[in-house]
Amino acid sequence: MEDTVADRDPEAIKKDIDQARDQLAATVDSLAVRANPQRLAEDAKAKIVAFVTKPPVLLTLAGAGTVVVVVVIRRIRRR
Repeated sequence: MEDTVADRDPEAIKKDIDQARDQLAATVDSLAVRANPQRLAEDAKAKIVAFVTKPPVLLTLAGAGTVVVVVVIRRIRRR
């Protein structure tokens, strides 16, 4: 059977409270690191760079860039 609060030694209760406090502090620290806006921005930037540097994406971007250049040149010539 589980001990009730009245049956527990005050030192054991203090030890449990200290343990819970340490666990809570570790959790809060972990959340603070994960929610850091600068870290979130750096992670997003790294994911975007990783995506854009894939060969199929590079080819698509190059093709789109070429189309834009051709359209701009044609509009300049028609003036």
